[in-house]
Amino acid sequence: MTLVKQILTGDRLALARAITRVENDQDEGRRLVDQLFLHSGKAHVIGITGTSGAGKSTLVNALVKRWLSRHPSIAIGVIAVDPTSPFTGGALLGDRVRMKDIAGDIRVFVRSMATRGALGGLNRSVPAVIHMMDAAGLDPILVETVGAGQSEVEIAQVAHTTVVVEAPGLGDDVQAIKAGILEIADILVVNKADKPGADLVVQSLQAMLELGYSPSDDKLDSSNGQSWKPPIIKTVATEEDGMDLLLDQIEKHRQFICANGQWQKKDQRRLETWLELLYSERIGAQWQNVTKSNTYHELLASLLLRQLSPSKVIEDLIKAEEKTAS
Repeated sequence: MTLVKQILTGDRLALARAITRVENDQDEGRRLVDQLFLHSGKAHVIGITGTSGAGKSTLVNALVKRWLSRHPSIAIGVIAVDPTSPFTGGALLGDRVRMKDIAGDIRVFVRSMATRGALGGLNRSVPAVIHMMDAAGLDPILVETVGAGQSEVEIAQVAHTTVVVEAPGLGDDVQAIKAGILEIADILVVNKADKPGADLVVQSLQAMLELGYSPSDDKLDSSNGQSWKPPIIKTVATEEDGMDLLLDQIEKHRQFICANGQWQKKDQRRLETWLELLYSERIGAQWQNVTKSNTYHELLASLLLRQLSPSKVIEDLIKAEEKTAS
């Protein structure tokens, strides 16, 4: 049986091997993604993001346990994006440690992935891995970002439902309003709600929603004029408190985007984001080849002497490439 057929039948070991090939940018990995992509497009992708230290990993652990309790036959995928090791370039596996309760369950497939320098909390392999898990029959798929705070709006481009997690005592009660973090939220969670200051965080979020929140197109249902306003949920993930309410809202949001046609639009946005990543990667590889040419070094010398401007150098490089291609 081929690796693709093994994955389509739910073989987790085969899926893990395939993902490793994708992360290592092997030709076989790209071929596997091409074949598995044709079998994807069904899973509900849920992004879990927010400030570092808010307890996202613990929240995912508790949420998945509740999901398994409600739906014993479900198969759940979890992508835990960890910081990159400065020595190996791999994930530091901190999230996997905090998810030990679910990592050993045969109904859950947990994959730790390193950011590998990506500033948006994801890396270039995440979209491919999501589709591979989807093809393997995992649904839902939870993607937990690394916790870089303001730079993590990228998750909204690959998720159907985005959960933004805040917590008291992190030194910034208005973190959620910065850099679009509030705007990307479909659900707002105030974790560690048993800590002092939790009610203040809730009040701050409510005030932001009332004063400055304007629903985007994906939060509007033109058929009935209804809009989706992000609910604010208090949780204590370490005690699994609030998980039922959070799960209810996630399932309610899935129903909402399916009913108003936003599921298809979000899927289109996910694919466009993936195309952009792949195109940028291809252009980057081409640039590496350009920098090895004699023309590049000649133009660089002119640049250093201030004989040419950077934009003129780029124009001349493009002309040189076009001439070579013809």
